[in-house]
Amino acid sequence: MTTRIRFHVILPTRSPVRAELPAFLSDVRPALADPAGRTAVAADLAGLAGALVPFDPGGQESLTVAANVLRRTRHLRVVAEFHPGVATPVYAAKLSASLQRFAAGRLGWQVAVDLDPAVARAQGDFLTGDDRYARAAEFLTVAKGVWQGTFDFRGDFYEVAAGGFAPPLSAPPFPEVYLSGTSPQALALSRRHADVHVFSAGDDLGTLIPELPGLRYGLRLASLDAVGEYAARGVTEFFVQTEDVYRLGEYVKERALAG
Repeated sequence: MTTRIRFHVILPTRSPVRAELPAFLSDVRPALADPAGRTAVAADLAGLAGALVPFDPGGQESLTVAANVLRRTRHLRVVAEFHPGVATPVYAAKLSASLQRFAAGRLGWQVAVDLDPAVARAQGDFLTGDDRYARAAEFLTVAKGVWQGTFDFRGDFYEVAAGGFAPPLSAPPFPEVYLSGTSPQALALSRRHADVHVFSAGDDLGTLIPELPGLRYGLRLASLDAVGEYAARGVTEFFVQTEDVYRLGEYVKERALAG
C-alpha cells in the first residue's frame, strides 16, 4: 500500500502595517486583510492536509491565529507551535479542548523547546539546559492527564491536585503532538510524547529515524524537488513556506494522479 504524503503550508504570523497618510486625507480603504486566514482558506480549497502557525516572538500569538484559521476553514488540520513557558499545561489544555470542540478535532500542537536563550529570556523564561526538556515532558504529561479526567500530579515544575476535565470538555481528541530536535533529550521526549517528529533539511535521517520507532516523520522543506527523496526515506509530513498555495495544491494533485 502506498504511504500517504501530506503537505502543510507554513502560515504567515505578521500582518502588514497600513501606510500612514497625511492628516488632511481620510483613509477609506478597507481594513487590512488577514494574511494567515487568507492563506489557510487557499490551502483548504487547494486540498492541502494542514497548516502550521509558527511560534514567532515578534508576531501574532500562534494559538490565537490557529483559532481564527480553524474558524475560517472546513477540512484543514492546523498545528499551532508554542513554547511551554507561555502558559500552564492546564490552561493550554483547556483552551485547546475548547478549540477542538469548535473545530471537529483539527487542532495540533508543535511544542518549541529549544529556543535561543535571548528569545526565551525575552519571553520571561530563564530555564536552561536539560531542564527545558524535563519541563516539556511534564507539560505534556499534565496536559494529557487533565484531558482524560480526574488527575493528580506532583513534579519538579508543575503540580495538580484533584484536577481534570469532565465531559463534554474531555470528549474531543487530544491534539496531535509535533516535536523536533536531534539531541538525545529531544529524541527521548519524542519517543514518550510525539505523534510526529519534524526534521530539518540536513538532519541525518538514516541515523535518527531508527531512534524514533512508531512515529510519523515530518520535514520542513525549502524546495519541493526533494520530496521524492525524503518520502523514500519514510517522511510523510512536509511543511512548505510558499505564497503560491494554489500552485502547491496543483503539485499535490499531480502527485496523487501519478500514484
